[in-house]
Amino acid sequence: MNRDDPNPGLPFVKMHGAGNDFVVIDSRGRGSAVVTPALARALGDRNRGVGFDQLAEIRPPSGQGPEGFAGAADFTLDFWNADGSRAGACGNATRCVSDLVMREMDRAEITLRTERGLLRAVRGADGRVSVNMGPPQLDWDEIPLARAEDTLHLPLAGDPVAVGMGNPHCVFFVADAEAEDVAGRGPLIERDPLFPQRTNVEFASLIAPDRLRMRVWERGAGITLACGSGACATAVAAHLRGLTGRRVGLELDGGTLEIDWREDGVWMTGPTALVFEGRLSAAFLDGVR
Repeated sequence: MNRDDPNPGLPFVKMHGAGNDFVVIDSRGRGSAVVTPALARALGDRNRGVGFDQLAEIRPPSGQGPEGFAGAADFTLDFWNADGSRAGACGNATRCVSDLVMREMDRAEITLRTERGLLRAVRGADGRVSVNMGPPQLDWDEIPLARAEDTLHLPLAGDPVAVGMGNPHCVFFVADAEAEDVAGRGPLIERDPLFPQRTNVEFASLIAPDRLRMRVWERGAGITLACGSGACATAVAAHLRGLTGRRVGLELDGGTLEIDWREDGVWMTGPTALVFEGRLSAAFLDGVR
């Protein structure tokens, strides 16, 4: 993307990782961030806007960071949901934008800043991009839950696991993920009072000792073809439940993600794709309220 383009309108890029799709806006050449809740909602409309699961805004590496943040980063990344709410983490968007910036900088490794702090992304010899999503949050108040509970066995029907990956996740292990009513159960669990910030909801079934089938309902977005942070949370939950080792592949509706829970954090690897570049018209932007 050309950050110094003087033409009217707002440039953007459409990308996806395993079918999890994003609009990317680069604000590094501007005086401040440009995304607002209203703009995120307008852009997220798949009929009147562009449509996405999440919106990612690239910002300069310094300033406007989380309180107490320290360390060097190549850029900062903010996330928005299609309903205009903020997302604390988005693993596939992180991989996609990292791929974009690595190509721009002609590098195979970068460091970025999100609400979680510093994250490291690398491109492998096979072209796939990996990102360290950091250690999982396993204490009830970090996830967060509304009250102290055993996060490995939540007091909800289905005996789910709660895991935080910079955003909250509620993971159900079921006999057959294909048969789950994700559209029916997902929104009810997302807004359960146990989750004061709402939650993402994953339904996973074991198909091999190192393989899971997962479907997901994302808070603020609904059913999506993939969810990177959800895949990380599900892999962590599966290991804690004794179902898998620390390295596992997850088959999602849009593709496969490989998760490796290492000592330094939860690493996620998968494909990225740049779909098209575009420009939001001045008329569209003037109509955003």
